Amino acid sequence: MPRFYKDEVKLQAITLRQKGFSYSEIQRLINYPVPKNTLTGWFKYIVLSESAKKRIIEKIRTSGAKGRSIAWRNTHNKRMDLLKKIHNAVNDEIKPFDQLTAKLCLAMLYLGEGGKTNEWIRLGNSDHKVIEIFLALLRNAYAIDETKLHGKLQCRADQDIIELEKFWSTISKIPLSQFQKAQIDKRTIGIPTKKPNYRGVFVVEYYSNALFLELKFFSDIIHQRLLKGPWYTGNTSSWHEEVRGSIPLGST
Repeated sequence: MPRFYKDEVKLQAITLRQKGFSYSEIQRLINYPVPKNTLTGWFKYIVLSESAKKRIIEKIRTSGAKGRSIAWRNTHNKRMDLLKKIHNAVNDEIKPFDQLTAKLCLAMLYLGEGGKTNEWIRLGNSDHKVIEIFLALLRNAYAIDETKLHGKLQCRADQDIIELEKFWSTISKIPLSQFQKAQIDKRTIGIPTKKPNYRGVFVVEYYSNALFLELKFFSDIIHQRLLKGPWYTGNTSSWHEEVRGSIPLGST
């Protein structure tokens, strides 16, 4: 059933519209519950001035920006809540590392990132976190001889070798006296470095064939056990089957 409104309410609404007020502003100013479809009917034949059109367009733009800001804030808050929830769950799940856990993590990291061609430990990466994790695991899993640790910088031609070696020495806790000569990529001569935070690749070497073999066996045995099922507790293959085709039997 159609509703009827006082003439002064309709006149006030039309006057406000002619001045460029939005529907929501008009509803608030006339202080009367007039639905938007009724207002549309009232304003059907109104010809707006340029200033009124400009005001309406600006109001729409402002409202849109405000709406986007609110939506972004809501999305951001939900994202932060999710990150916090996942972080806390993972933090609660991870227990303090024992020596075996450190060795397993080290073996898996080395399997993915470490050198396989030489028979000593060698790992390089441009991400300082990878280097820090690798060395922390190595130092906690084994009583290593720090004098056998060596570092080498691999960088671009236009980079400051001295500053980069200082950076990596601080990260790795390997003294500069145990650094090998920096290796410069000759292909980059005359080509400027585009990434300002790129600090080259840092290579860590630890000269121990026995330790290299132990990490190799850790990753091989884990691989074999996972193939049999993640909770398999028996032996895998014998030692000579593990090394056949992967490590020269004359290596010690």
